Amino acid sequence: MSMTRMWLVGVAVIVSTLTALLAFVAFPPTAQANHSWNGYHWARTSTSNSFTLPLGDNVTAAWDSYLAAASGPAQPYPADPSPTFTSTNDWSDSSVLDTTIVAGGTTRKRCRPTSGRVEVCNYTYGTNGWLGLAQIWLSGSHIVQGTTKVNDSYFNTATYNQPAWRHLVMCQEVGHTFGLDHQDETKTNANLGTCMDYTNDPDGGAGGASATDPTNEQPNQHDYDQLASIYTHTDLRTTVSSTSAASALPPAANRGSFNSRAEWGRKLRESRDGQLELFVRDFGSGAKLFTWVIAAS
Repeated sequence: MSMTRMWLVGVAVIVSTLTALLAFVAFPPTAQANHSWNGYHWARTSTSNSFTLPLGDNVTAAWDSYLAAASGPAQPYPADPSPTFTSTNDWSDSSVLDTTIVAGGTTRKRCRPTSGRVEVCNYTYGTNGWLGLAQIWLSGSHIVQGTTKVNDSYFNTATYNQPAWRHLVMCQEVGHTFGLDHQDETKTNANLGTCMDYTNDPDGGAGGASATDPTNEQPNQHDYDQLASIYTHTDLRTTVSSTSAASALPPAANRGSFNSRAEWGRKLRESRDGQLELFVRDFGSGAKLFTWVIAAS
């Protein structure tokens, strides 16, 4: 009799476990509750808690409106022929962060970083596998400089030469340079309505996973809430707009174009389909380079 009871208990446990696993598979989490990029952030002093981060404009006219769309202020974009997309959100809508577009400080081909800001570049970087890059240089946990790069070798093709793809990739790569990770890394599910959501249907709606899902061409409230969490504290110094913020980095950290995998260091992780990758290169003494990659299909 006791053996029968033990057998019944065992069966119940197995069934319960299988039920839970099936429920998880059927209803996977759609987004990370916390999509901070390890807490990495730009340092700000008590007088600059709400800060303005310069974005260096090293892009051609074909990309100007997309950089403006990501930075803000929110407005319709005449370069975008899509009648369904009118900007309602941009990164400057954050309560702790504004961005301002300034003259570029590098060449588009090399896209070298500048201390205290983010350089944004487009160029025909070659059919090397990557569609867009976001790179940040760290001193300890503080971001001291960053770059965003979009690869025209792919954006000049029919697949990616679409306003929705340009908005998504520009917005996402700029967002990474603030310290944000992805909200979701499954490209075939319904859009979450944020450029920090990986997707194969950037403008949402009919033709994707859902006929009614939103566009992923701009940030959403979850992104703003996460930025508020990342930047809730202040620091004893600032790395924003600082010409000397990167002075503690070793010479190797600023030597090279950092456009090729050979310069990115060790791969930390990738999405299930391998199209999102994160690399780290350690220069020692707390100095690191992180590279987020969106691969071209």
